[in-house]
Amino acid sequence: MTKTDLMDLIHERVGSPRKEAGKVVEAVFAIIRESLRDGRKVKISGFGTFIVNHKHARRGRNPRTGAPITICSRRVLSFKPGQVLKDRINNGPPRESNNRTTLMTMPGGFDPAAFSRHRN
Repeated sequence: MTKTDLMDLIHERVGSPRKEAGKVVEAVFAIIRESLRDGRKVKISGFGTFIVNHKHARRGRNPRTGAPITICSRRVLSFKPGQVLKDRINNGPPRESNNRTTLMTMPGGFDPAAFSRHRN
């Protein structure tokens, strides 16, 4: 699934113009990206949690030469799915494939009426 697919699905389900759906998708991703860049945890109820972990510098070996090297410290992004998402993936009814696999099509996964209520 791509951002364009998300925009199209929001357009189809909510009935908002494609341009507005695109702005919503971009805004949501920008908020998540900025929060993670600042080192904050992003928890989306019923979906999961994005966390930035800090890995310290450590010793390693060059796999080609076997020479010891120092692996620099870095930040890595982790995602931990929530229990609701796990349950829906594992216990949900089998679905027909239409080449658009999305969490938004899961039962109870996306409520267009709730979206339009909060949009204004």
